[in-house]
Amino acid sequence: MKKNMKILTLVLTVVLVVALAVSSVACAPKTDFTVGVLQLVQHDALDAATQGFVDALNEEMAKAGKTVEIIVQNASGETANCSTIAGSFVAKGVDLIMANATPALQAVANATMTIPILGTSVTEYGVALGIDNFNGTVGGNISGTSDLAPLEDQANILVDLLPEAKTVGILYCSAEANSKYQADTIKALLESKNLTVVVKTFTDSNDIAAVLNSMVDDVDALYLPTDNVVASNATIIANICGPAKLPVFAGEEGICKVAGFATLSISYYELGKQTGKMAADILLGKANISNMPISYDPNPVKKYVKSICEDLGIEIPADFVEIVID
Repeated sequence: MKKNMKILTLVLTVVLVVALAVSSVACAPKTDFTVGVLQLVQHDALDAATQGFVDALNEEMAKAGKTVEIIVQNASGETANCSTIAGSFVAKGVDLIMANATPALQAVANATMTIPILGTSVTEYGVALGIDNFNGTVGGNISGTSDLAPLEDQANILVDLLPEAKTVGILYCSAEANSKYQADTIKALLESKNLTVVVKTFTDSNDIAAVLNSMVDDVDALYLPTDNVVASNATIIANICGPAKLPVFAGEEGICKVAGFATLSISYYELGKQTGKMAADILLGKANISNMPISYDPNPVKKYVKSICEDLGIEIPADFVEIVID
């Protein structure tokens, strides 16, 4: 009798556990949308863009009474990881993918032609995606935001702040197509102002110190584009250029904060928010991604690092905003 009671108790326990599990699944809230975020690497600019995207998308969905699950994956700077993560998002059947940085966008574009893709922190979409005569709209399943601050303005600011500079160096990672685009454009602009330009590239972070040391004594200033490998290794650049008293003009604030004296920069957080609002419009059926033009930050800001400018003896005009160092 006792044995039968034990068996009955065990059976009832199992039934109760299963019932609770089923009840839990049945009561779990249903998510309206699932969005994948593929970020190339961790550094201040890309981190800010991702956070802006998440904040804006959550806010817009809440306004619409909808829910969204946002899955953020970081590729740790590895192109192979970008492809793997992109493939996992496609396999999961997410409703939209945000690709943060050019290699991330390229990987996702290769992974799907149907899931909507929004890029951010991408400088020039025509270059990134191999589109000839790019007119500002990618078409198909791709759109996004660009982190390009006007290059002609950057060149003008560099010349104005460093009037005695005769030779300017440009350093970037050869694996980043958008860095080459910026370098080529800035080179032509500076040469049109009768400056000599020395361009050096590196293949990965292991080469930065050696390449920079090979040019530091031959240039009067250094220009750094919005390059993800440069951004991730800005401390190495600061440790070489600082003691050498070499002024560094950066293409974005995150690099400038570590290694530069001045920049004309956009807000990556605000750029991410723009992208998040675009995502919400697509998911809610308010916009068709195939005819959404690439969006730009309309208000880039001239910024400077006070301590470095004082150390280099560079006078900064009153319309520049000081970068606060944490």
